Amino acid sequence: MKLTTMTQITVDGVMQGNGATSDDRRNGFERGGWALGKGDDETRAYITRTYQRAEAFLFGRRTYELFAGSWGSIDQMRAHPIGVALNAAPKYVASTTLTAPRWADTTVVGGDLVAAVRELKARPGGELQVHGSGVLIQWLLENDLVDEMTLIVIPVVVGQGARLFPETGPDLALDLVESRVDSKGVTIQVHRPSGRPQYAAA
Repeated sequence: MKLTTMTQITVDGVMQGNGATSDDRRNGFERGGWALGKGDDETRAYITRTYQRAEAFLFGRRTYELFAGSWGSIDQMRAHPIGVALNAAPKYVASTTLTAPRWADTTVVGGDLVAAVRELKARPGGELQVHGSGVLIQWLLENDLVDEMTLIVIPVVVGQGARLFPETGPDLALDLVESRVDSKGVTIQVHRPSGRPQYAAA
């Protein structure tokens, strides 16, 4: 399977608190909900189609709990095409503390995570998708396990919050394979990691 990620971020790279204001207040974050109502119908359809083509999903612990309590539990959300896709596919959660996942068809992946993810990627099929799960995505990038990244860039600068790309981290060259801007200024960028960047000689 190809490991792909989809992340909503601000222009200044923040991914924290894109949904309801109460979802994520870690480290005093008070500017949540910056993605609510953004994007047009075409962008929402694109996001839905992305979920629908997943062979399986991989989550970090925090995002898994949020999704299990919404897409996995609320009847109206379970009936939405995204909810149908999530509930029909195998789900894997990277965690050393979760022992009894409450969402059906969930497997906890602990121990040697690199080996476990490589084993999942070696299986036949389409996409192993990661949504949200910022800490996990950073770790996957550090370990060269991401095949494709979709960034949904919301035209806002929030000035605080956890960023997808930390201030200091691995450098990464990207090949842009798709880009579109919707009628509300939301940009969808699809990138494939392509090794390390080239820098000017000293």
